[in-house]
Parts: sequence; structure tokens; C-alpha cells
Amino acid sequence: MSRYRPPAPPKSPYITAQGFAILQQEELDLWTKRRQVVIALSAAAAEGDRSENAEYIYRKKELREIDWRIRYLQKRLPTLNVVQQAPSNLEQVFFSAIITLEDDEGREMTYRIVGPDEIDHQPHYISMDSPVAKALFKKQLDDEVEVMTPAGKITYCICDIRYEFAQ
Repeated sequence: MSRYRPPAPPKSPYITAQGFAILQQEELDLWTKRRQVVIALSAAAAEGDRSENAEYIYRKKELREIDWRIRYLQKRLPTLNVVQQAPSNLEQVFFSAIITLEDDEGREMTYRIVGPDEIDHQPHYISMDSPVAKALFKKQLDDEVEVMTPAGKITYCICDIRYEFAQ
């Protein structure tokens, strides 16, 4: 058996203006952190035998992770399309919509559909590439949506749709 894994499908290139600003700030913060790690790495390397120097090994690993993330952000940021205005039809679910859903048992949950690069910045953000978001796109208020999950099929009713954009 081979260990080959096909490449992951490409992520959607859309992002909100807030998410884009967060990623840009993350890149700047990483460059600052990298400078500090390089100084600590130099100090650890000066201590002598590097093969048994835990501080040196840890700092090398930390530097490698920082460099990987910086490289990812440098490639990803120029390819992103920043969505800064609401869609023409505010009655349907599109990118950046804040949707309140009600499940079969009457529980309400609120989600905001955002790009895949910003889902970890806020609670209740879901990626536009997720099965729930794909099922919600172009639906309207009071529509019922069925979503297949690992636990089975779940039916949601759309209770509210709204958009928030900085003017």
C-alpha cells in the first residue's frame, strides 16, 4: 500500500474584509515573532553540542513552523478576493450572510458564512465550502434545508438572514 494522498481540493478564494485584515496582521506578527525566535535560536546554538540541546531543537522546530505559516500566507493573501459589499438580493443566503437556523428539535443556532481562511477567528463561523453552507446557498427565509452529516440527515429551517458590512 502506498502512502500517496491526492492533493486537497483548492479552497474558495473569498474572504471578508475583517478576515483579510486579521490574516495580514497575523503575517506581520509572525515576522516579529520570527525575529525573537532567531535570537533565541542563536543563543541556544552558542551553548555547544546541538545534538543534545533541547532548547536548540525546540527553537529549530518553532522556526520551521513560523516559516511554513509565513510562506502559506505570502502565497494565499494575493490570491484572495475580498468581498466588501452585500449582495444585490438580501433575501437569499450568499457569502457573508449571518443565518439563524432552527433544527427539528426547535434549537436555534446562528452561523456566518465566511471564507475557509477565517473560520477559526470567531465562534459560529462556517466555511463556504462546508456541507451546511453549500446547502444554504441561494435559499430564502422560511426555506427548509436538508444536510447530510455523519450522524444522518438533519433538516433546518431558515429563521433569519442578515448581512453586516462596514460602510
